[in-house]
Amino acid sequence: MKLFDVYPLFPVTIVKGQGCKVWDDQGQEYLDFYGGHAVISIGHSHPHYVKKMTEQLDRIGFYSNSIINRLQHEFAARLGKASGCDDYQLFLINSGAEANENCLKLASFKTGRKRVLAAEGAFHGRTSLVVEATDNPKIVAPVNNNGHVTFLPLNDLEAWERELEKQDVCACILECIQGVGGVHMATPEFAQGLQAACRRYGAVLVCDEIQCGYGRSGKFFAFQWLGIRPDLISVAKGIGNGFPMGGVLIAPEFAPVYGQLGTTFGGSHLACTAALAVLDVFEQEKTVENAHEVGEYFISRLRELQKKEPHILAVRGRGLMIGVVMDIPHKELRSKLIFEQHCFTGCASSNILRILPPLSITKADVDDFINRLKAAFASL
Repeated sequence: MKLFDVYPLFPVTIVKGQGCKVWDDQGQEYLDFYGGHAVISIGHSHPHYVKKMTEQLDRIGFYSNSIINRLQHEFAARLGKASGCDDYQLFLINSGAEANENCLKLASFKTGRKRVLAAEGAFHGRTSLVVEATDNPKIVAPVNNNGHVTFLPLNDLEAWERELEKQDVCACILECIQGVGGVHMATPEFAQGLQAACRRYGAVLVCDEIQCGYGRSGKFFAFQWLGIRPDLISVAKGIGNGFPMGGVLIAPEFAPVYGQLGTTFGGSHLACTAALAVLDVFEQEKTVENAHEVGEYFISRLRELQKKEPHILAVRGRGLMIGVVMDIPHKELRSKLIFEQHCFTGCASSNILRILPPLSITKADVDDFINRLKAAFASL
């Protein structure tokens, strides 16, 4: 049997990771400034994480949600305290797509409505309804194209209000910092106006914090820069530092009903252990604060480079979620970074470098990356 060939792959086989470095099967070291799609939050193979996961595997890795799992309760309490969302409720699943699916499902249950508003350029997942809420027709199968979603320009409050006035919208779903869409940021004025309009017209505000949340923006959640309080918050990626996990933070106005939501693997013993280990490191090493401090330094270094490098048109982002907009396609530059400078980055659109390193990087790591990026530009 062969793998179903849907991923364009770089010919690199990574076999080891430590902190913000990874190594291939030839022994070549790389600087990882992509973190596997923003998944690596506390660094590869963090010793505390490895220890906790190993200890838990020696006890039990999984049992179903038909019994009490005290690790789930511990994690919910710790997450509420760390994020400032103590009064929310938590539902645990396995991935970001599932988190967003369950957000929209809860919104529809609560409102009795079917229509969703999403931003142009949005990416919310590849399953059922959330792929329909993803602004990429190429990945929306006919069976998913059911007319539930209206796409509107980010930060155009009047356009969103006009749709909400129709009073048939169950949810507005928003990435406070867009990922695949190109690291565009929602403004406080837009976010606050949208929240007020959702309340006025009976819609649910969902913040998709799968990529921009969990410390990456320099606050625990990106919406905390905007002065809003979403009804539902989806999380995944950095929550487990590579172990598959997702969750929905649910405002107290939502009443749980037995059987309304469910999952086989979500919130397993091993998943909760991974998530608790991440929060341990966040607390002990001030990881979110580091993302803010190093992120500001990183963006300032990139903007200094922009003054000298004519290919850089703009630098976007906050914390350690950064987009470098160029006047050239990213493909050749990324190849130079990987094969000559031995550095991983991501991309968005056709001309944006998307930079999503582990939240544990240092200013020295940033300086190392800037030198590699300069060299890559110089060799074009």
